Amino acid sequence: MRFRVSGFGAISGSDGGKTLANVLCQNNSLKDLNLRNNNLGSEEGKTLAGALCKNTSLTSLNLCYNSFGPEGGKAFADALCINFTLKNLNLRCNNLNSEGGNALADALCKNVTLTSLDICENYLGSEGGRALADALSNALCMNSTLTFLNLTYNNLGPEGGKALADALYKNTALTSLNLFNNYLKLEGGKALADALCMNTTLKDLNIRGNDLGSEGGKELAYALCNNTMQTSLNLAGVNLRSEGGIALADALCKNNPLTSLDIRYNNIGPEGGKAFADALRINTTLKNLDLSYNALKSEVRNALVNALCINTMLTSLDLQRNEIGSKERKSMTDCRRVILGTDPKEEVPNFRARKNFVSTNLCDRISL
Repeated sequence: MRFRVSGFGAISGSDGGKTLANVLCQNNSLKDLNLRNNNLGSEEGKTLAGALCKNTSLTSLNLCYNSFGPEGGKAFADALCINFTLKNLNLRCNNLNSEGGNALADALCKNVTLTSLDICENYLGSEGGRALADALSNALCMNSTLTFLNLTYNNLGPEGGKALADALYKNTALTSLNLFNNYLKLEGGKALADALCMNTTLKDLNIRGNDLGSEGGKELAYALCNNTMQTSLNLAGVNLRSEGGIALADALCKNNPLTSLDIRYNNIGPEGGKAFADALRINTTLKNLDLSYNALKSEVRNALVNALCINTMLTSLDLQRNEIGSKERKSMTDCRRVILGTDPKEEVPNFRARKNFVSTNLCDRISL
């Protein structure tokens, strides 16, 4: 049974919160509750958290875009120490701050049922970032059930990145970690790369927007060559430049499990583009590759054309905003037609419009 009440202020106020809390205390059939964007404050949060201590049926609770604050965060942390049915909890954008974040981290050391936790955009690292990161690190070392953790936009910093990396050496449950825009810098990125060389469970890592630089790209490239589990890596906007791009492309020639790689907004340039073209001639597992906004220029044309005529696994390739040029687009289109055995005299298709063109031999989707 599902129940959704979302929309700004739909149940705002203490009376609305108390009514729902009473329902949760008595109801034994509701599984999924969505209360996002309801202007719920600290008191309503405490009331709902108290109800979780008694409810034995709810498995998914979405409370994003409310205003519970640190006190509300601590109340939900207390509930997680007692509740053993909830599996998915979304507290995105609730002004929890480091105090609420620390409490939730401590709760993860005791909770044995939660599998998904979203606490992004909560200013967790704004004060006492290292203490919070240490608490999260300790929690991940002890917790054996959490598989998804979203910490996007929390200003964890390099020290936070290092603390979480330490946890990845020991954690054997987490499969998806999102650290988008956390100011990790090279120091935090290098620590995570070192951890990836040893971790055997994490499959999806998002460290987009963390300014790792070309050296950070090289460290992650080395990690990919030694990691046998990573299937998805998002490095968009981390300032790889040419050297970092080339290193990652070389890793694709050696790494087997990676199926999705996003490196848009990295200014890898023509040399980086050519390196990826060479990698596509060899790699047999990558399905999704985003190279958009990378200043590849027209010099990459022949290399990409030849690669796309050989590669049989790629299903999605994004080359938007790279100044490829109309001539180069047609060359890739003609190459695609030769592989598919279609008539080259037919009108050149608009690849962006034909996002679901099916082929077992070439890209199912090319965005130019």
